[in-house]
Amino acid sequence: MKKIYISGCGGMLGEAFYEVFRAGSMLKCTDIDVNAPWLSYLDIRDLDAYRKDVTAFRPDYLFHLGACTDMEDCERNPANAWLTNTTAVENAAYIANELGIPLLYIGTAGIFDGHKPLFDDWDTPNPISCYARSKYAGEVFVREHVARHLVCRAGWMMGGGPAKDKKFVQKIMHQLSRGATELQIVNDKFGSPTYTRDFAHNVRSLLEKEYWGVYNMACDGLTNRLEIARAILELRGLQDQVRIAEVPSSHFSAEYFAQRPPSECLINAKLSLRQLNQMRHWKLALKACLDDYYGAC
Repeated sequence: MKKIYISGCGGMLGEAFYEVFRAGSMLKCTDIDVNAPWLSYLDIRDLDAYRKDVTAFRPDYLFHLGACTDMEDCERNPANAWLTNTTAVENAAYIANELGIPLLYIGTAGIFDGHKPLFDDWDTPNPISCYARSKYAGEVFVREHVARHLVCRAGWMMGGGPAKDKKFVQKIMHQLSRGATELQIVNDKFGSPTYTRDFAHNVRSLLEKEYWGVYNMACDGLTNRLEIARAILELRGLQDQVRIAEVPSSHFSAEYFAQRPPSECLINAKLSLRQLNQMRHWKLALKACLDDYYGAC
């Protein structure tokens, strides 16, 4: 039985990793926000505490999931963004090297500038926000300093349900649960949804094969916010009851002021070449997500 230490495990992705890996593995799951009985406290920014806790567990793998993903908070508090998204990743790399174990790091499609419609694993990142720059710096450090590493880049995350999801799908579901009859949805942002449970399953396959390196890992199919919102309404049988008002992203510029690329669409080229692309089409994954966390409609 493999022992896996998962830091930053309190969010939507951590919940999926816990569910996928707990069968057949011995887990130690930590987070600064202890919001589940299987979590214990750890601040990944504290190298001494991080090193002590991981070393005591003596894991076979270190999964580093923790990050500050609130893009506006990163712009308001850049020091915390760099400390959490870069320095803490360096901490994980030091620990993995000291113990001689592989390190998993979660990358993001946001490191690309959106200057073209879609990006494969070999495209050169050009981050345009504090969040993206700090995340890319973490990715580069892992790639350059940890021999056995997995950098898996996710797109627009979905999963976790009302308790964990702070992203687009839950924001739509929250409005619908409050009886909204109109949704204002941006029509100029494109990307690749990424279902957290599919993501965790695909990571497990890479680990089993020991295919180290950098991988795009998003759902198949390219889409935009507008199409996702329409799909949610159709899946919940609300397409005739709720109207969608298309708006440009500038409509929400006061609330969402961090710069976002026009396209964050990923192609899982390396996964496909290795015949390990298990990421479902985003429409199938979206249905599974809604069924899993909100109940079948």
